[in-house]
Amino acid sequence: MSKIVRTVANQLILFIFIFGLYIIIHGHITPGGGFQGGAVIASGAALMIVAFGSSRIQKGIKEKHLSILESSGAVIFIGLAFAGLAAAGVFFFNTLIGSPVFGHTPPTGPNPGDIWTGGIIPLMNVAVGLKVFAGLSAIILVMALASSGEEVEE
Repeated sequence: MSKIVRTVANQLILFIFIFGLYIIIHGHITPGGGFQGGAVIASGAALMIVAFGSSRIQKGIKEKHLSILESSGAVIFIGLAFAGLAAAGVFFFNTLIGSPVFGHTPPTGPNPGDIWTGGIIPLMNVAVGLKVFAGLSAIILVMALASSGEEVEE
């Protein structure tokens, strides 16, 4: 790719990642969530692969590391589900709502300024976002390497 494309990609990648994190964190009170935010962040990884080439990106991001991130997202999600089972006897129980750490729902209802009114749901969104980002990025990286005829390093 040309120097212009690489420069613009370098400038945009931070904004794409921040926007993806915003979608993940605010998913319980605005349209979005873990899957949508993870897909946005993975599109930033796709932009880097297109701008810099799959072989150069593979030197910095290994498929094994993406697999570990994806597994971590799944373990966090299941751990939060079992935390509800341990705390209230109900699988996926929203245990953090009303706690001193995460605050109470205001009388006017939740709004975009009140991130922690969702209890455990924002944390589950983060776990799903991590899993989706890592999974989609690994798929995009493997497809890019396969289309260029290179081998995937383990």
